[in-house]
Amino acid sequence: MTLTQWFIFILIIQVIHGLGTWKLYTKAGRQAWEAFIPIYNGIVLMKIINRPWWWVILLFLPIVNLIMFPVVWVETSRSFGKNMPVDTFLAVATLGFYNYYLNYVTDVNYIENRSLQPKTSGGDWVSSILFAIVAATIVHTYFIQPFTIPSSSLEKSLLVGDFLFVSKFHYGARVPMTTVGAPMVHDTIPKLGTKSYLFNDNFEERKTSWINKLQLPYLRFPGFEKIDRNEIVVFNQPADTLLNMNDFHPDRNYYKPIDKKTNLVKRCVAIAGDSLEIRNGYVYINGKQNVLPDRAHLQFSYYVQPKTNQFNPEYLKERYDITDGFGIMNQQNTYYFSAISDEALAKFKNHPNVANITPVKKEKGVRDPAIFPHDPNYNWNVDFFGPLYIPEAGKTIDINLDVLPLYKRVITEYEGNTLQVKGNQILINGKVTSTYTFKQNYYWMMGDNRHNSIDARAWGFVPFDHVVGKPVFIWMSWDGLKNPRWERFFTTVSGSGKATSFLIPFLVLLFGWIGFNKWRAGKKANS
Repeated sequence: MTLTQWFIFILIIQVIHGLGTWKLYTKAGRQAWEAFIPIYNGIVLMKIINRPWWWVILLFLPIVNLIMFPVVWVETSRSFGKNMPVDTFLAVATLGFYNYYLNYVTDVNYIENRSLQPKTSGGDWVSSILFAIVAATIVHTYFIQPFTIPSSSLEKSLLVGDFLFVSKFHYGARVPMTTVGAPMVHDTIPKLGTKSYLFNDNFEERKTSWINKLQLPYLRFPGFEKIDRNEIVVFNQPADTLLNMNDFHPDRNYYKPIDKKTNLVKRCVAIAGDSLEIRNGYVYINGKQNVLPDRAHLQFSYYVQPKTNQFNPEYLKERYDITDGFGIMNQQNTYYFSAISDEALAKFKNHPNVANITPVKKEKGVRDPAIFPHDPNYNWNVDFFGPLYIPEAGKTIDINLDVLPLYKRVITEYEGNTLQVKGNQILINGKVTSTYTFKQNYYWMMGDNRHNSIDARAWGFVPFDHVVGKPVFIWMSWDGLKNPRWERFFTTVSGSGKATSFLIPFLVLLFGWIGFNKWRAGKKANS
């Protein structure tokens, strides 16, 4: 729904609320008209049920309100003496319409100073769990989200098994677009393997489905910084599938909600307004070779031919800090190493049992059909790509049949226009045009592991409305399931020089705080 449609929908809800509660308001000593005034009626209702006014804010937060509305329905019935389990069940099961029964059928009395303490230990547990979920959902959605590194595309900067905290507020927290879903899970409910949200992904029904009309338009709170070139960014994969990132078809649109697309983490090598080109695997921005931060290390693939059969690739991989595995390629025992950094290569090539190391690079002009824009007129591959302009909000470009493959998905999928080609003419929203003005900023996200990363070279631009947040902190890191990387615990993601672990200072402060609280509690007990 559009914002206007949502506004009308909310007004209808206010009328439904007023019709179902105005008598209850009067029995609580308020005026009947107060039940109909948007937002104000919520503040008054919080006074009636003896709850803080700021609960009204929680009623307007997507996902959080799915928890808060049932709580308010139950609290309303209890404020008028309906405390039995059957009353609680009916308040929730009828989606709040139990209030109509209380308002028109029963003769209830308002309990002004009712006790807010649960009458049973079970009720106390339920109350504590509900509000713990509410608090965690708010933090997860608008402030900090935990994230796990699943692949080696940013190896050396971020390792497989790193557990991150991703800031939502650096670039501005995005309001959830999917309004009906499970809190604190992404697109799939763990263990069950089912969707965690309501959305009709049927191609024929998706535009008319009432469920999909509950989607909010894109909204984002103001951030305090913009995405800088070479920053590591978490974002929703633009060409995601319905289920998982392994079933990857960048030429299709699967109509998955933006905020439920697979979360990925890559380095933003080009920002809106840049001109990008890849030459021999190296990125050039506006004609100059991109210089990565000192913690980043580019990695490429190599064929390695040993001098003898006494060649232990596992040992060499560990000794020279080579990221990814290897495989025997032919009868001459030539090994394929998929990710060796320049630093590791300088040492590795001098090993006494290494006869020859050959870079694995694509030739210029040899087209890879899996590479953006997936058009036969563009002979691009992972090592030779571009030049390509990265769209910037408000900027206008000339559009013709030659450049259309580069920006077709931007114009249609990301910016919601209709597009037709009739002969040599391009029609956008039914009008013939030779120019196009972009509505939002776009970015180019790539992995440092250049030959082992599915990134923007496969799917193209990443719109700003797909950006989730900025990784800021590694709170835990495991090499496999058994080996902790203690030196990476409590380290920052960005910064110059070698990352410093703050684990020991954190533990000192933690135990110091625990000891201080015990000392203070003991002092109070003895006084």
